[in-house]
Amino acid sequence: MLRTIVLGVVTLLAACSSAPTQQAPAGNPPSLLTLTPEQQLDIYRNIEATYSVRTAKRGTKVHPLPLAQKQIAPVITWQGKTYSEVEAFMVDARISGLLILKNGQIVLERYALGRKPEDRWTSFSVGKSVTSILLGAAIEDGYVKSLDDPVTKYIPQLKGSGYDGVNVRQLVTMTSGVKWNEDYTDPNSDVARASFWPGEPGMNPLVSYMRRLPREAEPGTKFVYKTGETDMAGILIANATGKGLAEYMSEKLWKPYGMERDAIWMVDRGGMERGGCCISMTLRDYGRVGLFMLEGGKAQGRQVVPEWYVRESTTDQVHEPAKGDYGYFWWMQGGGYSARGIFGQQVQVSPSDGLVIAINSAFPKPVDRAVGEGFAAVLEATRTALRSN
Repeated sequence: MLRTIVLGVVTLLAACSSAPTQQAPAGNPPSLLTLTPEQQLDIYRNIEATYSVRTAKRGTKVHPLPLAQKQIAPVITWQGKTYSEVEAFMVDARISGLLILKNGQIVLERYALGRKPEDRWTSFSVGKSVTSILLGAAIEDGYVKSLDDPVTKYIPQLKGSGYDGVNVRQLVTMTSGVKWNEDYTDPNSDVARASFWPGEPGMNPLVSYMRRLPREAEPGTKFVYKTGETDMAGILIANATGKGLAEYMSEKLWKPYGMERDAIWMVDRGGMERGGCCISMTLRDYGRVGLFMLEGGKAQGRQVVPEWYVRESTTDQVHEPAKGDYGYFWWMQGGGYSARGIFGQQVQVSPSDGLVIAINSAFPKPVDRAVGEGFAAVLEATRTALRSN
């Protein structure tokens, strides 16, 4: 009983301990899932003007991304068309930013759709992979003792729900066995309803929603992609550390690694940062997130995330090839791994090539096979261009 009370107090402290929330303008903001193409271009780069957010502060030094002596000119084949100019491909694919780093140096950097290098862009589910980094940091710091701990140890409000018997590892591999619908086009899906759930007194609204969900499979036996579970991972980290996610990200990643601009993180109706979505950062800072992982989870020579956690999080943990290989909120891709977000966001990391590719987009559909084909085409064209350099 005492532990439950203490964790409840920590939950409230975590919600209040980071930078003050920047409140959205009065009125009901539009759903991020149903924006018009014009709204996408405006809101994706300036999300704090529409939604409530918290800020993750940068430090005093910036991690340099020097220009490589030789730049590349990849020829991209996509949707039956060959693009000899990257700019034309970006316009057709509605890509606002494309950054390619080779061994930490910029070999290509382009912007489109009116975006500038200093502009931030929202991440959607690329943010899930950042939440994974913060979980690793919480393990390194001793706040989270083990991936085998029960989720209810850190979120006691989930006791008596479908999360009884689910451990942290099953949460971060989305194999909890709890039923969930991630259909972005269905207004009655869980991913759509959870964001607007009113909640109940004294409880975070997302926790209130998740604790009502039924179990459909034994924990550890079935992979189902669930944004809600990444939100729970974020709340778990906040409860364990006693810090809001934006504050903890500033402390563990943004300041020590040298990000160039403050990041913006959308909060839920309860004022907690969304672990499953919507961190906004510059294109170069997306690239630095990839470099941080490529360099083994270190910043300023110090291990921020355990080496074993970096390795496990970026290798397949669910073993369901039909649904894609998945680690701890990272996808396996192209001989490496990637962070992926709907509407065309991605950070690809290819350790064997020393490559990091960051892409931000405003694709017309949340999920489209053409997006994955376009990202794969960029990687293939990059490798070809580097071989001929």
